[in-house]
Amino acid sequence: MATFAALVAALVILLVVSAGTGQLRIPPGEVVGSLVGHWNATVRGAGAGWLSLPALPGPVHPQGDATLWAVRFPRVVLAGLVGAGLAISGAVMQGVFGNPLAEPAVVGVSSGAAIGACLVIVFGFSFLGSFTALAFAFATGVLTTLLVYLSSRSGGRTEVVTIVLTGVAVNALGGAVIALLVFLGDTQQREQIVFWQMGSLNGTRWQDVAVAAPFLVLGTAACLLLARRLDLLALGERQARHLGVDVERLRMTAIALVALLTAVGVATCGIIAFVGLVVPHVFRMILGPGHRLLLPASALGGAVLLSAADLAARTLVPYAELPIGMITALVGGPFFFWLLRRARRRSGGWA
Repeated sequence: MATFAALVAALVILLVVSAGTGQLRIPPGEVVGSLVGHWNATVRGAGAGWLSLPALPGPVHPQGDATLWAVRFPRVVLAGLVGAGLAISGAVMQGVFGNPLAEPAVVGVSSGAAIGACLVIVFGFSFLGSFTALAFAFATGVLTTLLVYLSSRSGGRTEVVTIVLTGVAVNALGGAVIALLVFLGDTQQREQIVFWQMGSLNGTRWQDVAVAAPFLVLGTAACLLLARRLDLLALGERQARHLGVDVERLRMTAIALVALLTAVGVATCGIIAFVGLVVPHVFRMILGPGHRLLLPASALGGAVLLSAADLAARTLVPYAELPIGMITALVGGPFFFWLLRRARRRSGGWA
């Protein structure tokens, strides 16, 4: 419980500090005061004034409250939701594949979503307004995952090795399609594609949160319900079947949820690497392999990591914003090398 309490405390502190950080700096106390003020106004408007909290001083700057609610809060909320979705997706993938190197990109969803976004950038599609890129990225990400899954089925079953190899091939094909689209685009479109592929939460609005949040929240909750069956699957497929687990259905459900969460994350923020690989490993070392603890801890840890990475992306270089995917890669890359060396020292490599 201490781990979960520390994660919740870290997430709350990060969200408050991140919301107050920017060209217009707002002290944490004023950020909390703004939250309390809006909460009190909401519950009183709903006729539940007994839920009101003691009033606290809000932002002193005349534009402080508007900045928080129009710019900062949508961004920090989406960072937490996407981080949670990517991390729990990684934990589920590792459980389903029985391999600690598995991550959501294995099933091709990241490259597929990237193709959709690049199509919108290069050909200028706009029939869904500002949500066109999100819709295209989500659709192509899910379709790519479906292609990987159907191509891996044989005799009504799928094999882990076949899924992984098919995912590698589809990712390579996706990379080629993206390269072709970069070639077809003009200079401005190429810059857009490159920056989008590195990941960013810049320009996030409440409309983006409203579109993405239901998928991310429901998908994360559904992943938590898989914990018991993933623990049984860790005993081996044959033993899991004897204990009543429909392994094929579990695998289908897990891949569908991972595709959903990752496609929404990539569609809203671009490609953000290593969150689904690093976070589950950290908490597997702390809490052990049991998914009943690992999955919620990974969700909270992913929210903390992406919130911290977003804060770093906005503050490391004055008056500029670094790509958030670059920050997570700088953290995840060295961790990945350390993980490989650790495994080699303990068991001579992955079994």
